[in-house]
Amino acid sequence: MSIIIYTDGSAKGNPGNGGYGIVMMSGDHRRELHQGFRLTTNNRMELLAVIVALESIKNENSAITIYSDSKYVIDSVEKKWVFGWEKKNFNNKKNPDLWIRFLKIYRKQKVSFIWVKGHANNKENERCDVLAVQAADSNNLLVDDWYENNVKNTGSSLF
Repeated sequence: MSIIIYTDGSAKGNPGNGGYGIVMMSGDHRRELHQGFRLTTNNRMELLAVIVALESIKNENSAITIYSDSKYVIDSVEKKWVFGWEKKNFNNKKNPDLWIRFLKIYRKQKVSFIWVKGHANNKENERCDVLAVQAADSNNLLVDDWYENNVKNTGSSLF
């Protein structure tokens, strides 16, 4: 049975508090996931949404279609940029911690990506956006350790 996943990320300020939202569907089953972080970026939340969704799938080699409005995530994978970055140990690339985590789980599944235009009345994409924004606005914000440590250590928001 195939799995359909919609994902979205949000950040209030970039960087700022952020969150992700996920809607997963397979047959009659539906699951929604979301989480907020106190300091992060929109691209980190877009990518983390995909990672968390893939990590939550119990069976390997599942046929998965991910719908996302993130050109950052989709183009990086579909245009195979991330595989070149990996060969160069992600030197001077943003979010290496998340890309390494992504590749580990991505390789265990049969994943295809479909880009959807954000804020264009796609019901499930809109639901993910609501979940991501609610998560970013919640009082239950986690620490994005890698991001905060690297921003503090470099004095830069290049990550």
